Amino acid sequence: MDLWERTEEELGEMGLPPPFWAFAWAGGQALARHILDAPELVAGRRVLDFAAGSGVVAIAAKRAGAASVTASEIDAFALAAITLNAAENGVTIELETRDVLDPALAAEFAGFDVVLAGDVFYEKPMADRVLPFLKACEARGALVLFGDPGRSYLPKTGIEKLATYDVAVSRALEDSEVKRTSVWRFSVPHPG
Repeated sequence: MDLWERTEEELGEMGLPPPFWAFAWAGGQALARHILDAPELVAGRRVLDFAAGSGVVAIAAKRAGAASVTASEIDAFALAAITLNAAENGVTIELETRDVLDPALAAEFAGFDVVLAGDVFYEKPMADRVLPFLKACEARGALVLFGDPGRSYLPKTGIEKLATYDVAVSRALEDSEVKRTSVWRFSVPHPG
């Protein structure tokens, strides 16, 4: 039995939400791989890893040379996992425990050079909150990258594919053992 399944059962018995942080989602894995393959995207920059889960993308960004990395996560167990995983990988990750999607906090998150989001378009309520936040970050000048294996609520227009990876996943979570997953950015308008 995988850790996440055991933890899910135990947390369920306590009335707590499923441990989405206990495994690396396909979108996050692809995004982490992309950052490691193209470190110039984050090197020397301030990076926000939105909905960081276990910290895989944040750790990749720091190892790729980011000046600083902040992992945004509202789940206390995920925050503990990020802390442990960062220590295991010998990197320092700052933690943001507040809901960065709260419009009252928008000004505080304007200073990031790069915003990374792995696998965040999995359900409509989440996508409806995340998309305006990511677009606002881009409008303020941040490079916004998101990893997604073709979830239902990935925007259908206005995005540009940067890379595609075959990512190993758990059949218990996905419909296969390998998920073709892409890294995206918002389309850059072309003059003319």
